[in-house]
Amino acid sequence: MAAAGGWRPPPTLPEIAFAGRSNVGKSSLINRLVRRKALARVSKTPGRTREINFFQVNDLFVLADLPGYGYARIAKARQAEWLPLIEGYLRNSERLRGVVQLLDIRHDPTDDDRLMLDFLSELGVPTVVAITKIDKLGRQAAVDRVASLTALLGLDTDQVIPFSAVTGEGRDELASALVTLVGKPG
Repeated sequence: MAAAGGWRPPPTLPEIAFAGRSNVGKSSLINRLVRRKALARVSKTPGRTREINFFQVNDLFVLADLPGYGYARIAKARQAEWLPLIEGYLRNSERLRGVVQLLDIRHDPTDDDRLMLDFLSELGVPTVVAITKIDKLGRQAAVDRVASLTALLGLDTDQVIPFSAVTGEGRDELASALVTLVGKPG
């Protein structure tokens, strides 16, 4: 079980966190991003990540994979345990440089997605929004849907990166955004 006082790597490197609801593709995105097939464990069952998983990348920075939220089959009590863990990490991580918030292109943002974006804004944490699974739609439908989601959430277009873990589209843009975030002062 995850605990707010559980183990974590020493905060010596800049950190980038990945947030999103269960089954949005966080593990697949992380694997594609670092060009490793199995760095982050991908599960066919949503809600498997129950703690914060840390991945050190080239001794330069750390990726933090936060538990997914909003999956109906996970008991509400278990989800309630994760909330303090996620909130505590985002509030108290000295080396946090930014968050990549993932949204599935096929679904409208949930209340939980909106709450997370609002929370990140309240904290003043630089946030990049990766719209995942763009390969599930045709090219023009994906472009239109990304524009729609960007407008719906009131995001800046330069804050949004369409992404496909299958094709790799958006990988270089996201990597570039992370390099920029990692270089920001704490």
